[in-house]
Amino acid sequence: MARILPDRLADTSGHSRRFDIEVVSEPFTAGTEDPPTLMRRIMDRGSAENWDIVVALTDLPLHSHGHKLVVELSHEHGLALLSLPPLGGFRLQTRARQAVEEAVLSLAGPYPPGGEGPSGSQPLRGPFIGRLTPIRPDQVGEEEISDLRYVVSGPHGYLRVLLGMVRANRPWRLVPGLSKALAAALATGAVATVNSTIWTLAASLSTPRLVIATVGSVALMIGWLIVDAELWHRADEVSPEARKRAALYNASTVVTVGIGVLVCYVGLMVINFVWALFILNDRVFATMTRTPLHATDYWTLSWFVASVATVGGALGSGLESDEAIRAAAYSKREQERRSALQDDHGD
Repeated sequence: MARILPDRLADTSGHSRRFDIEVVSEPFTAGTEDPPTLMRRIMDRGSAENWDIVVALTDLPLHSHGHKLVVELSHEHGLALLSLPPLGGFRLQTRARQAVEEAVLSLAGPYPPGGEGPSGSQPLRGPFIGRLTPIRPDQVGEEEISDLRYVVSGPHGYLRVLLGMVRANRPWRLVPGLSKALAAALATGAVATVNSTIWTLAASLSTPRLVIATVGSVALMIGWLIVDAELWHRADEVSPEARKRAALYNASTVVTVGIGVLVCYVGLMVINFVWALFILNDRVFATMTRTPLHATDYWTLSWFVASVATVGGALGSGLESDEAIRAAAYSKREQERRSALQDDHGD
C-alpha cells in the first residue's frame, strides 16, 4: 500500500502535492489499549516524529461506546485510527487502500479556524458508503480528540468483523502447522482403508449417518485443539462489553480452527480416495461385504475413512506443542498480543 499511495494521493488531491509515506509497525494488546488511549498515543508519536498525518491501522477489533469502531479521525491533529476487521474478509486490501486514501485526503484538507468544525467532517466515501454496507457515522464527545467516527452495528456488521478477524488469522496456515496431527490422521486413514470391517461399515452406512460422522469428527477435532492448546478466551472483567469482546474472540477462534480442520478433512478424503483406488480389489471387497464394488463405494469408503482419520488426527494433535498450535491458529500479531496479555496477568 505504501508503494502505490503517494502517486494515487497526489493525483487525487489535485493540488500538486507530494506525499512521502513512512511505515512503522508496533504491537499493542486488547487489554491495555482503547481508542482514546490509542489516539493519544499516535498523537504523541506523530508530534515526536514531526509527521503531518498519522494513519494507524490494526487488525484488532476496537470498541467505542458499545459499537465496533471502523475509523476515527481528528482533523485538528491529523490523526486517523482504522480497524481492519470491520472492512470484512473479502477484498480487504482494496477496501483498506480506499479507506486510507479517504482518511488522508480528508485530513490533508484545510482545517477552518474559529472551531466551526473540520472540512473533513463531511461523510467519507470509498468503503464507507453503499446500500449493503453496515458502516455508519457515530457521535463524538466534545472532550474527545476525535471529531469524526464510523462504526458498524447489527448482525451484518458483526459478521463483517468476524470475517475480518478470521482472515487476519489466516486459517489455511493451520494445515501445515499441524504436522504431527496430520501424520497421525494419514496413518489412521491408510490402515482403515485396508480394514475389511471398515469396508462393511462404510457399505452399510446411509448418507445421514455419514454426515453425522463427519460433523462429529470435525467437532471433536475443533474442540480438542481449542481445549488442549488453551485457545479459549476468558473475559477478565464482568462488564457486558468485556463479555461481548470475549465472545467475538472465541467465535473467531472457532471459525478459524473450523476452516483449517475442514480443509484437512477434504484433503484426507481425497488422499483416501486415491489410496482406495490403488489398494481395493473388487473380488476381495465383494467377498467381505457380500456386495459388488461400485464406483460410489470408493467415495463412500473414503468419506467414512476421512471421519475415522480425523478422530485419529485429534488424538495425534496431543503430540503438538501448545505454541505450535497457537502459531498455526493465530496471526503473528495476535500471538504477540496474547503473549503480552499473559505476561501482564502474570505480573
